Amino acid sequence: MSDSQAINQAVANLYNTYPFPPDPLSDLEPPGYNWRWSWTAAYSFCTGKKPATQDIRILDAGCGTGSGTDYLIHQNPQAEVTAIDLSEKALAVAEERCNRSGVIAKHSKTVKFFNLKLEEAIQLEGEFDFINCVGVLHHLPEPDKGIKALAQKLKPGGILHIFVYAELGRWEISQMQKAIALLQGNKRGDYRDGVKVGREIFANLPEHNRLLQQEKKLWSLENHRDESFADMYVHPQEIDYNVETLFDLIAASGLDFVGFSNPKYWQLDRLVGESEELMSRAKGLSDRALYRLIELLDPSLTHYEFFLSKPSLEQEDWSDDTVLSQAIPGCSPCMQGFPSQSFLDFEYQMVHLTDAEYQFMLACHQNIEQQARVSEILTNCELDLAGVRSLFERQLIILSSN
Repeated sequence: MSDSQAINQAVANLYNTYPFPPDPLSDLEPPGYNWRWSWTAAYSFCTGKKPATQDIRILDAGCGTGSGTDYLIHQNPQAEVTAIDLSEKALAVAEERCNRSGVIAKHSKTVKFFNLKLEEAIQLEGEFDFINCVGVLHHLPEPDKGIKALAQKLKPGGILHIFVYAELGRWEISQMQKAIALLQGNKRGDYRDGVKVGREIFANLPEHNRLLQQEKKLWSLENHRDESFADMYVHPQEIDYNVETLFDLIAASGLDFVGFSNPKYWQLDRLVGESEELMSRAKGLSDRALYRLIELLDPSLTHYEFFLSKPSLEQEDWSDDTVLSQAIPGCSPCMQGFPSQSFLDFEYQMVHLTDAEYQFMLACHQNIEQQARVSEILTNCELDLAGVRSLFERQLIILSSN
Protein backbone atom coordinates (compact mmCIF):
# COMPACT_ATOMS: atom_id res chain seq x y z
CA MET A 1 0.00 0.00 0.00
CA SER A 2 1.38 3.43 -1.01
CA ASP A 3 1.63 6.34 1.43
CA SER A 4 -1.36 8.04 -0.25
CA GLN A 5 -3.45 4.89 -0.02
CA ALA A 6 -2.51 4.46 3.64
CA ILE A 7 -3.53 8.05 4.43
CA ASN A 8 -6.85 7.71 2.60
CA GLN A 9 -7.52 4.48 4.47
CA ALA A 10 -6.71 6.15 7.80
CA VAL A 11 -9.10 9.00 6.99
CA ALA A 12 -11.81 6.53 5.99
CA ASN A 13 -11.25 4.65 9.25
CA LEU A 14 -11.72 7.86 11.24
CA TYR A 15 -15.01 8.70 9.56
CA ASN A 16 -16.23 5.11 9.74
CA THR A 17 -15.55 5.30 13.50
CA TYR A 18 -16.92 8.82 13.90
CA PRO A 19 -19.18 9.76 10.92
CA PHE A 20 -18.97 13.53 10.45
CA PRO A 21 -20.64 15.95 10.81
CA PRO A 22 -22.72 14.50 13.68
CA ASP A 23 -25.81 16.60 12.94
CA PRO A 24 -28.92 14.71 14.10
CA LEU A 25 -31.21 13.15 11.50
CA SER A 26 -34.59 14.79 11.12
CA ASP A 27 -37.92 14.10 9.46
CA LEU A 28 -38.09 17.79 8.57
CA GLU A 29 -36.52 19.77 5.74
CA PRO A 30 -33.31 21.68 6.58
CA PRO A 31 -34.34 24.46 8.99
CA GLY A 32 -31.91 27.14 7.81
CA TYR A 33 -29.74 27.77 4.80
CA ASN A 34 -26.23 28.48 3.60
CA TRP A 35 -26.24 30.92 0.71
CA ARG A 36 -23.05 29.37 -0.68
CA TRP A 37 -25.07 26.22 -1.39
CA SER A 38 -27.74 28.07 -3.36
CA TRP A 39 -26.95 28.07 -7.08
CA THR A 40 -28.83 31.34 -7.57
CA ALA A 41 -27.16 33.16 -4.65
CA ALA A 42 -23.68 31.77 -5.32
CA TYR A 43 -23.86 32.49 -9.04
CA SER A 44 -25.07 36.03 -8.40
CA PHE A 45 -22.20 36.57 -5.95
CA CYS A 46 -19.67 35.33 -8.52
CA THR A 47 -21.03 37.03 -11.63
CA GLY A 48 -23.30 39.84 -10.49
CA LYS A 49 -26.33 38.35 -12.19
CA LYS A 50 -29.02 35.70 -11.90
CA PRO A 51 -28.16 32.40 -13.59
CA ALA A 52 -29.88 31.75 -16.91
CA THR A 53 -31.13 28.32 -15.80
CA GLN A 54 -31.84 26.25 -12.72
CA ASP A 55 -31.59 23.00 -14.71
CA ILE A 56 -28.02 22.19 -13.67
CA ARG A 57 -25.80 19.41 -12.33
CA ILE A 58 -24.33 19.74 -8.82
CA LEU A 59 -21.56 17.67 -7.23
CA ASP A 60 -21.13 17.54 -3.46
CA ALA A 61 -17.51 16.40 -3.33
CA GLY A 62 -16.81 14.84 0.06
CA CYS A 63 -20.34 14.99 1.44
CA GLY A 64 -19.69 13.30 4.80
CA THR A 65 -22.98 12.60 6.57
CA GLY A 66 -24.86 14.79 4.10
CA SER A 67 -25.74 17.96 6.00
CA GLY A 68 -24.58 20.04 3.03
CA THR A 69 -26.12 17.62 0.54
CA ASP A 70 -29.49 18.02 2.26
CA TYR A 71 -29.28 21.78 1.76
CA LEU A 72 -28.04 21.50 -1.83
CA ILE A 73 -31.02 19.33 -2.76
CA HIS A 74 -33.46 21.53 -0.83
CA GLN A 75 -32.20 24.85 -2.23
CA ASN A 76 -31.79 23.69 -5.82
CA PRO A 77 -34.98 21.71 -6.58
CA GLN A 78 -34.41 21.67 -10.35
CA ALA A 79 -30.83 20.41 -10.18
CA GLU A 80 -29.44 16.91 -10.59
CA VAL A 81 -27.35 16.31 -7.45
CA THR A 82 -24.50 13.82 -7.01
CA ALA A 83 -22.74 13.24 -3.67
CA ILE A 84 -19.51 11.32 -3.10
CA ASP A 85 -17.49 10.35 -0.01
CA LEU A 86 -14.74 7.89 0.86
CA SER A 87 -16.43 6.76 4.10
CA GLU A 88 -19.09 4.10 3.58
CA LYS A 89 -20.70 4.76 6.95
CA ALA A 90 -20.81 8.53 6.50
CA LEU A 91 -22.27 8.10 3.02
CA ALA A 92 -24.98 5.77 4.35
CA VAL A 93 -25.93 8.42 6.92
CA ALA A 94 -26.00 11.06 4.15
CA GLU A 95 -28.42 9.03 2.06
CA GLU A 96 -30.61 8.30 5.08
CA ARG A 97 -30.59 11.99 6.09
CA CYS A 98 -31.74 13.17 2.68
CA ASN A 99 -34.44 10.51 2.46
CA ARG A 100 -35.73 11.18 5.99
CA SER A 101 -35.87 14.96 5.53
CA GLY A 102 -38.07 14.49 2.50
CA VAL A 103 -36.01 16.63 0.16
CA ILE A 104 -35.36 13.75 -2.27
CA ALA A 105 -39.06 12.88 -2.51
CA LYS A 106 -39.87 16.51 -3.42
CA HIS A 107 -36.93 16.82 -5.80
CA SER A 108 -37.69 16.92 -9.51
CA LYS A 109 -34.34 15.49 -10.63
CA THR A 110 -32.04 12.57 -9.88
CA VAL A 111 -30.03 12.39 -6.61
CA LYS A 112 -27.12 9.91 -6.55
CA PHE A 113 -24.64 8.78 -3.88
CA PHE A 114 -21.27 7.17 -4.65
CA ASN A 115 -18.58 5.72 -2.38
CA LEU A 116 -15.62 7.44 -4.04
CA LYS A 117 -12.51 9.30 -2.95
CA LEU A 118 -12.29 12.90 -4.13
CA GLU A 119 -9.45 12.02 -6.50
CA GLU A 120 -11.80 9.48 -8.12
CA ALA A 121 -14.36 12.12 -9.09
CA ILE A 122 -13.04 11.87 -12.65
CA GLN A 123 -14.88 8.53 -12.86
CA LEU A 124 -18.22 10.32 -12.70
CA GLU A 125 -20.16 10.82 -15.88
CA GLY A 126 -20.22 14.25 -17.51
CA GLU A 127 -19.42 17.68 -16.10
CA PHE A 128 -21.00 19.77 -13.34
CA ASP A 129 -22.18 23.38 -13.30
CA PHE A 130 -21.67 23.74 -9.55
CA ILE A 131 -19.27 21.80 -7.33
CA ASN A 132 -19.29 22.05 -3.54
CA CYS A 133 -16.16 20.90 -1.67
CA VAL A 134 -16.26 21.78 2.03
CA GLY A 135 -13.68 20.55 4.54
CA VAL A 136 -12.15 17.91 2.28
CA LEU A 137 -9.09 19.04 0.33
CA HIS A 138 -7.04 19.71 3.47
CA HIS A 139 -7.49 16.05 4.49
CA LEU A 140 -6.15 14.59 1.24
CA PRO A 141 -2.64 13.11 1.00
CA GLU A 142 -2.17 15.11 -2.21
CA PRO A 143 -4.60 18.06 -2.37
CA ASP A 144 -3.26 19.08 -5.79
CA LYS A 145 -4.60 15.84 -7.27
CA GLY A 146 -7.95 16.40 -5.61
CA ILE A 147 -8.46 19.93 -6.87
CA LYS A 148 -7.31 18.93 -10.36
CA ALA A 149 -9.87 16.13 -10.40
CA LEU A 150 -12.61 18.60 -9.49
CA ALA A 151 -11.39 21.09 -12.10
CA GLN A 152 -11.60 18.36 -14.71
CA LYS A 153 -15.27 17.75 -13.85
CA LEU A 154 -16.25 21.43 -13.76
CA LYS A 155 -18.20 22.66 -16.76
CA PRO A 156 -16.85 25.74 -18.63
CA GLY A 157 -18.56 28.72 -17.01
CA GLY A 158 -19.19 26.65 -13.86
CA ILE A 159 -18.26 27.53 -10.28
CA LEU A 160 -16.47 25.59 -7.55
CA HIS A 161 -17.03 26.40 -3.87
CA ILE A 162 -14.15 25.40 -1.56
CA PHE A 163 -13.55 25.45 2.19
CA VAL A 164 -10.05 24.69 3.56
CA TYR A 165 -8.31 25.31 6.87
CA ALA A 166 -6.20 28.41 7.63
CA GLU A 167 -3.08 27.88 9.74
CA LEU A 168 -2.96 31.15 11.71
CA GLY A 169 -6.37 30.80 13.33
CA ARG A 170 -5.85 27.09 14.06
CA TRP A 171 -2.53 27.39 15.90
CA GLU A 172 -3.94 26.15 19.20
CA ILE A 173 -5.66 23.23 17.48
CA SER A 174 -2.40 22.23 15.83
CA GLN A 175 -0.55 22.20 19.15
CA MET A 176 -3.20 20.02 20.77
CA GLN A 177 -3.12 17.60 17.84
CA LYS A 178 0.63 17.17 18.34
CA ALA A 179 0.30 16.76 22.11
CA ILE A 180 -2.35 14.06 21.76
CA ALA A 181 -0.21 12.21 19.20
CA LEU A 182 2.80 12.24 21.55
CA LEU A 183 0.78 10.83 24.45
CA GLN A 184 -0.88 8.20 22.27
CA GLY A 185 2.45 6.82 21.10
CA ASN A 186 1.92 3.53 19.27
CA LYS A 187 -1.83 3.82 19.85
CA ARG A 188 -2.04 6.60 17.29
CA GLY A 189 -4.73 5.61 14.83
CA ASP A 190 -6.96 4.39 17.65
CA TYR A 191 -9.36 7.31 17.39
CA ARG A 192 -11.42 6.47 20.44
CA ASP A 193 -8.24 6.42 22.50
CA GLY A 194 -7.24 9.76 20.95
CA VAL A 195 -10.52 11.33 22.03
CA LYS A 196 -10.05 9.93 25.53
CA VAL A 197 -6.50 11.35 25.78
CA GLY A 198 -7.57 14.73 24.42
CA ARG A 199 -10.44 15.11 26.83
CA GLU A 200 -8.17 14.13 29.72
CA ILE A 201 -5.68 16.83 28.70
CA PHE A 202 -8.34 19.53 28.60
CA ALA A 203 -9.76 18.38 31.93
CA ASN A 204 -6.39 18.89 33.61
CA LEU A 205 -4.90 21.97 31.96
CA PRO A 206 -4.70 25.12 34.15
CA GLU A 207 -7.63 27.47 33.70
CA HIS A 208 -5.42 30.20 32.18
CA ASN A 209 -3.86 27.84 29.62
CA ARG A 210 -4.03 29.23 26.09
CA LEU A 211 -5.15 25.97 24.46
CA LEU A 212 -7.92 25.48 27.00
CA GLN A 213 -9.09 29.07 26.72
CA GLN A 214 -9.32 28.85 22.92
CA GLU A 215 -11.24 25.58 23.13
CA LYS A 216 -13.74 27.11 25.57
CA LYS A 217 -14.06 30.30 23.55
CA LEU A 218 -14.57 28.81 20.09
CA TRP A 219 -15.08 25.08 19.96
CA SER A 220 -16.41 23.51 23.17
CA LEU A 221 -20.08 23.79 22.17
CA GLU A 222 -19.64 21.60 19.09
CA ASN A 223 -16.83 19.49 20.56
CA HIS A 224 -19.02 18.01 23.29
CA ARG A 225 -19.76 15.45 20.57
CA ASP A 226 -16.96 12.93 20.16
CA GLU A 227 -17.35 13.04 16.38
CA SER A 228 -16.50 16.75 16.30
CA PHE A 229 -13.71 16.39 18.86
CA ALA A 230 -12.13 13.58 16.85
CA ASP A 231 -12.41 15.49 13.58
CA MET A 232 -10.66 18.47 15.13
CA TYR A 233 -7.99 16.93 17.35
CA VAL A 234 -7.17 13.37 16.28
CA HIS A 235 -7.46 13.56 12.50
CA PRO A 236 -4.74 11.49 10.78
CA GLN A 237 -4.26 13.96 7.91
CA GLU A 238 -4.52 17.73 7.90
CA ILE A 239 -2.90 20.51 5.89
CA ASP A 240 -3.40 24.07 7.14
CA TYR A 241 -2.91 26.82 4.56
CA ASN A 242 -1.80 30.41 4.48
CA VAL A 243 -2.48 32.82 1.63
CA GLU A 244 0.76 31.88 -0.14
CA THR A 245 0.19 28.13 -0.07
CA LEU A 246 -3.53 28.58 -0.73
CA PHE A 247 -2.90 30.35 -4.01
CA ASP A 248 -0.34 27.71 -4.96
CA LEU A 249 -3.16 25.17 -4.55
CA ILE A 250 -5.49 27.32 -6.65
CA ALA A 251 -2.83 27.66 -9.36
CA ALA A 252 -2.53 23.87 -9.51
CA SER A 253 -6.23 23.65 -10.39
CA GLY A 254 -5.88 25.79 -13.51
CA LEU A 255 -9.09 27.57 -12.52
CA ASP A 256 -9.73 31.28 -12.02
CA PHE A 257 -10.03 32.74 -8.52
CA VAL A 258 -13.40 34.54 -8.30
CA GLY A 259 -13.19 35.75 -4.71
CA PHE A 260 -13.48 34.96 -1.01
CA SER A 261 -17.07 34.53 0.12
CA ASN A 262 -16.44 36.65 3.25
CA PRO A 263 -15.25 39.87 1.58
CA LYS A 264 -15.64 42.01 4.72
CA TYR A 265 -12.73 40.18 6.39
CA TRP A 266 -10.50 41.05 3.42
CA GLN A 267 -10.88 44.82 3.77
CA LEU A 268 -7.68 46.40 5.03
CA ASP A 269 -9.36 49.63 6.10
CA ARG A 270 -11.10 47.84 8.99
CA LEU A 271 -7.64 47.24 10.48
CA VAL A 272 -5.47 50.27 9.60
CA GLY A 273 -7.95 52.57 7.89
CA GLU A 274 -7.14 55.41 10.27
CA SER A 275 -3.63 55.65 8.84
CA GLU A 276 -3.47 57.40 5.45
CA GLU A 277 0.19 56.45 5.15
CA LEU A 278 -0.38 52.72 5.64
CA MET A 279 -3.36 52.69 3.30
CA SER A 280 -1.32 54.54 0.70
CA ARG A 281 1.56 52.06 0.99
CA ALA A 282 -0.86 49.16 0.63
CA LYS A 283 -2.11 50.47 -2.72
CA GLY A 284 1.12 49.24 -4.29
CA LEU A 285 0.54 45.65 -3.18
CA SER A 286 -0.78 42.90 -5.42
CA ASP A 287 -4.09 41.31 -4.44
CA ARG A 288 -2.24 38.27 -3.14
CA ALA A 289 0.15 40.36 -1.06
CA LEU A 290 -2.76 42.40 0.30
CA TYR A 291 -4.55 39.24 1.37
CA ARG A 292 -1.41 38.06 3.11
CA LEU A 293 -1.02 41.38 4.93
CA ILE A 294 -4.61 41.23 6.18
CA GLU A 295 -4.34 37.69 7.56
CA LEU A 296 -1.05 38.60 9.28
CA LEU A 297 -2.64 41.62 10.94
CA ASP A 298 -5.75 39.66 11.92
CA PRO A 299 -4.65 36.04 12.48
CA SER A 300 -8.08 34.93 13.73
CA LEU A 301 -9.14 33.32 10.46
CA THR A 302 -9.66 29.57 10.92
CA HIS A 303 -10.58 28.73 7.33
CA TYR A 304 -10.76 30.07 3.79
CA GLU A 305 -14.02 29.88 1.89
CA PHE A 306 -13.95 30.96 -1.74
CA PHE A 307 -15.14 30.41 -5.30
CA LEU A 308 -13.21 29.31 -8.38
CA SER A 309 -14.48 29.20 -11.93
CA LYS A 310 -13.61 27.55 -15.21
CA PRO A 311 -13.33 30.06 -18.08
CA SER A 312 -15.27 31.69 -19.24
CA LEU A 313 -17.49 32.98 -16.47
CA GLU A 314 -19.22 36.13 -17.69
CA GLN A 315 -19.40 39.04 -15.26
CA GLU A 316 -22.10 41.71 -15.16
CA ASP A 317 -21.24 45.30 -14.25
CA TRP A 318 -24.06 47.38 -12.76
CA SER A 319 -21.97 50.50 -12.08
CA ASP A 320 -23.57 52.36 -15.02
CA ASP A 321 -26.93 53.83 -14.01
CA THR A 322 -28.41 53.29 -17.47
CA VAL A 323 -27.52 49.58 -17.38
CA LEU A 324 -28.81 49.20 -13.80
CA SER A 325 -32.11 50.89 -14.62
CA GLN A 326 -32.79 48.23 -17.28
CA ALA A 327 -32.07 45.28 -14.96
CA ILE A 328 -34.84 42.92 -13.86
CA PRO A 329 -34.66 42.64 -10.05
CA GLY A 330 -35.74 39.81 -7.75
CA CYS A 331 -35.34 38.98 -4.09
CA SER A 332 -32.45 36.87 -2.85
CA PRO A 333 -33.51 33.28 -2.14
CA CYS A 334 -31.52 33.31 1.11
CA MET A 335 -33.48 35.40 3.58
CA GLN A 336 -35.62 34.47 6.57
CA GLY A 337 -38.63 36.48 7.73
CA PHE A 338 -39.25 38.45 4.53
CA PRO A 339 -41.61 40.07 3.63
CA SER A 340 -41.07 42.32 6.63
CA GLN A 341 -39.02 45.45 7.20
CA SER A 342 -36.88 43.47 9.66
CA PHE A 343 -35.60 40.00 8.79
CA LEU A 344 -32.48 37.81 8.68
CA ASP A 345 -30.20 38.19 5.69
CA PHE A 346 -27.93 35.64 3.95
CA GLU A 347 -25.49 35.67 6.90
CA TYR A 348 -28.20 35.38 9.59
CA GLN A 349 -27.76 39.06 10.40
CA MET A 350 -30.75 41.23 11.23
CA VAL A 351 -31.66 43.69 8.48
CA HIS A 352 -33.83 46.76 8.99
CA LEU A 353 -35.15 48.25 5.74
CA THR A 354 -36.20 51.84 5.24
CA ASP A 355 -39.75 52.39 4.00
CA ALA A 356 -38.46 53.01 0.48
CA GLU A 357 -36.26 49.90 0.51
CA TYR A 358 -39.13 47.78 1.78
CA GLN A 359 -41.47 49.13 -0.88
CA PHE A 360 -38.94 48.29 -3.60
CA MET A 361 -38.24 44.79 -2.26
CA LEU A 362 -41.95 44.03 -2.01
CA ALA A 363 -42.18 44.86 -5.70
CA CYS A 364 -39.20 42.56 -6.36
CA HIS A 365 -40.94 39.81 -4.39
CA GLN A 366 -43.91 40.10 -6.78
CA ASN A 367 -41.75 40.45 -9.88
CA ILE A 368 -41.23 36.77 -10.72
CA GLU A 369 -43.83 36.72 -13.50
CA GLN A 370 -44.12 40.43 -14.27
CA GLN A 371 -40.42 40.80 -15.19
CA ALA A 372 -40.58 44.55 -14.57
CA ARG A 373 -37.33 46.48 -14.87
CA VAL A 374 -35.74 48.60 -12.13
CA SER A 375 -36.77 51.85 -13.85
CA GLU A 376 -40.42 50.73 -13.96
CA ILE A 377 -40.49 49.74 -10.29
CA LEU A 378 -38.85 53.00 -9.22
CA THR A 379 -41.68 55.00 -10.73
CA ASN A 380 -43.91 53.67 -7.95
CA CYS A 381 -41.56 53.99 -4.97
CA GLU A 382 -39.25 56.59 -3.47
CA LEU A 383 -35.99 54.65 -3.75
CA ASP A 384 -33.28 55.85 -6.16
CA LEU A 385 -30.67 53.90 -8.16
CA ALA A 386 -28.09 54.31 -5.40
CA GLY A 387 -30.53 52.61 -3.03
CA VAL A 388 -31.09 49.76 -5.50
CA ARG A 389 -27.34 49.30 -5.85
CA SER A 390 -27.03 49.21 -2.05
CA LEU A 391 -29.63 46.42 -1.83
CA PHE A 392 -27.73 44.48 -4.48
CA GLU A 393 -24.35 44.94 -2.77
CA ARG A 394 -25.90 43.71 0.49
CA GLN A 395 -27.05 40.57 -1.36
CA LEU A 396 -30.70 41.28 -0.65
CA ILE A 397 -31.70 41.34 -4.32
CA ILE A 398 -30.46 39.64 -7.45
CA LEU A 399 -30.40 41.21 -10.91
CA SER A 400 -30.86 39.93 -14.42
CA SER A 401 -30.23 41.68 -17.73
CA ASN A 402 -33.01 39.81 -19.52
